[in-house]
Amino acid sequence: MLDVAVVGMGWWGKTLVNLISKSSKLRVVKGMKRNPASEMDFAREHGFEMVSDYADVLKDPKVKAVILCTPHTTHTEQVIAAAKAGKHVFCEKPLALTRADAERSLAAINANKLHIAIGHERRFEPPVMDMMRMIQSGELGVPLQIEANFSQDKFLALPADNWRLTPEEAPAGPITATGIHILDLSVSVFGAAESVWCSVKQLGSPLTNGDTLAAMVKFKKGGHALLTAILATPFDGRFAVYCSKGWIEVRDKAHPSTPMGWTLTKVVTGDQRETKEYPPSSSVLANVEAFADAVEGRAVYPMPQDQMLANISALEAIIASARSGERVMLK
Repeated sequence: MLDVAVVGMGWWGKTLVNLISKSSKLRVVKGMKRNPASEMDFAREHGFEMVSDYADVLKDPKVKAVILCTPHTTHTEQVIAAAKAGKHVFCEKPLALTRADAERSLAAINANKLHIAIGHERRFEPPVMDMMRMIQSGELGVPLQIEANFSQDKFLALPADNWRLTPEEAPAGPITATGIHILDLSVSVFGAAESVWCSVKQLGSPLTNGDTLAAMVKFKKGGHALLTAILATPFDGRFAVYCSKGWIEVRDKAHPSTPMGWTLTKVVTGDQRETKEYPPSSSVLANVEAFADAVEGRAVYPMPQDQMLANISALEAIIASARSGERVMLK
C-alpha cells in the first residue's frame, strides 16, 4: 500500500481521492489546499489530515509520494521539491509548459532514484491499449497519419477568473485542457515531433484565451497528426490511426465524467469492418495504480520518460505557433 498526499484539493483532487478510496494499492494520508478549512469535512470522511503548506507534506515521513493536482506553472518547482524530499511524484498533465522545465523535473527525479508518472489516463483506456498493441504488432502496417478530436463545453461553466482559463496556465486555449491528451497519444504512436503549425481562435464563447484549436504535427518518423480541440461545443472524442494495411479508431460514447464506454472500429485491407464495444472503466484509477506498482517494484510504469519529454516539446511548439501564426520547428 502506497501512502500518498494529494496536493491541490479542488474538484479534480477530490475526484482522485474518491477513486483512490476504492484501491488496494494506494491510500491518501494527507491533503493540501491553501484554504484547508473548506475541505475539512471531506478529509474527515476519507480519514486523512488537511494542511495548507506544501512543506508540511514534504516533511511528513508517512507520505511516500505526492499527487500534484495544481496549476501547470507550479509543477516544475513542486516536482523538484518533492524529489529533494525523497517523495515519488504523480503529476497531473501537463508535466510542464516548456521542455526545459520538464527536463529539470525529470533530472531531479532521476538524481534521487525516484519514480514519476503523468496524468495521461487515456493511455490506460482498454480500447486505446488494444489499439496500441495492434499498431505496435505490425498488424495494421506502417502508421501514416492520425486524425483526433477531444472537444467539450464544460469549461463554459467555470468562473471567468478560473486558473484553467488564464493565458498563463492555459496558453493556446484548449491545448492544455483537452488537446494535450490526443497529442500524447500521437507521441505514443510516432515519437518525437519535427514541426507543428497551430491556430487558436475565439469563435463561439466568452473564453478570451481561445475556444477552438486546430494543429498539424509532423513527426520525425514522417507521420502527421491532425488534432482538433474545442471548448465551446458538446463533447466529442475520437482517435484514429491510418496505416498502410488498415486503420483503427477509438470513439468515446460520452464525456469521461459520465462514462458510457467506447467503440473501437478496425479495418484491415481485404477484410470487412470490425467493431467492438467496451464498457466503462476507470482509466484514471488504472493510471495511479500503475504508478503505485512502479514505486513498489511490481511493474515498470508504461509511459517512458522520452515520451514525457517529446510530449512537452510538442506542446511548447504548439503554444509558440499559436502565438506567432507560423510553423515552428523543433530541435
